[in-house]
Amino acid sequence: MTIDSTSITAAILVIGDEILSGRTKDKNIGTIADYLTAVGIDLREVRIVPDEPDAIVGAVNALRAGHTYLFTTGGIGPTHDDITADCVAKAFGVGIDVDPRARAMLLERHKPEDLNAARLRMARIPDGADLIANPISKAPGFRIGNVFVMAGVPSIMQAMLDQIGPTLPTGARMLSETVEAGNLPEGNYAADLAEIAKAYADVSIGSYPSMTQDGFANRIVARGKDAASVARARAEIEALVSRLRG
Repeated sequence: MTIDSTSITAAILVIGDEILSGRTKDKNIGTIADYLTAVGIDLREVRIVPDEPDAIVGAVNALRAGHTYLFTTGGIGPTHDDITADCVAKAFGVGIDVDPRARAMLLERHKPEDLNAARLRMARIPDGADLIANPISKAPGFRIGNVFVMAGVPSIMQAMLDQIGPTLPTGARMLSETVEAGNLPEGNYAADLAEIAKAYADVSIGSYPSMTQDGFANRIVARGKDAASVARARAEIEALVSRLRG
């Protein structure tokens, strides 16, 4: 469903000491960012916090208040340091306990006698939350308010995101146009590009240098939600690049 809004925003909260230590390399931020961009939700902020209750609760409350949606990843497994569900419950001021719906999901994978205390931690859901199905390992995520709590394992997070996506009201999709500036140095066009950016306040214009097989190259990207504005900005950028190339 699409709603008419120019400010549907999101934040991502990545939870885990292993991310901050570098032992685990995050793969979820890029996946979520790509998805949100494709459906017209503006990702505005990403935070990474340790497995510390105060840090998690504070970040959840700040980010859910500042954005339309908050997506969290990590900290909903069976071990002692998986404290995300408890922290989200605390942030919302609600209780938390083993949810019969979540327990039933776990029983699709485990025998009743195998649902020990550790596995049942994954069925502890804040009061009033809706579950997010997990077709891979069955342990669910959940949604409470505008907060979506998902696993940290990339394949499971992706599966949960696939469940969530169709339910989200979204905004106008971001359009992107790229102008190849070749080996023109950024310093040669920076001032003129700034003037173009001022003229198109509703278009985000950026210059991105890179190294290619053919050597140094620059790309100028214009992004916005109004097709006409993006097209006009691109035309002016192309004219600038053409003029400088002679």
